[in-house]
Amino acid sequence: MKNSEIKALSLEELQEKLNTEKTNMQNLRFAHAISPLENPMKIRESKATIARLNTELRRREIEANS
Repeated sequence: MKNSEIKALSLEELQEKLNTEKTNMQNLRFAHAISPLENPMKIRESKATIARLNTELRRREIEANS
């Protein structure tokens, strides 16, 4: 998910995407622990997406308080 796509989301959509992505990463890590994933880079991509979502949520929180 690109930053431009993330910025276009509403606050509720951001939180929903964040929860979905966290669940997805947890499932990927669990699957990887049982047997190696075909593409282990998906874990890194998921982690980066979570970081982008958290960054955007924090940016909006700071803007709201300013």
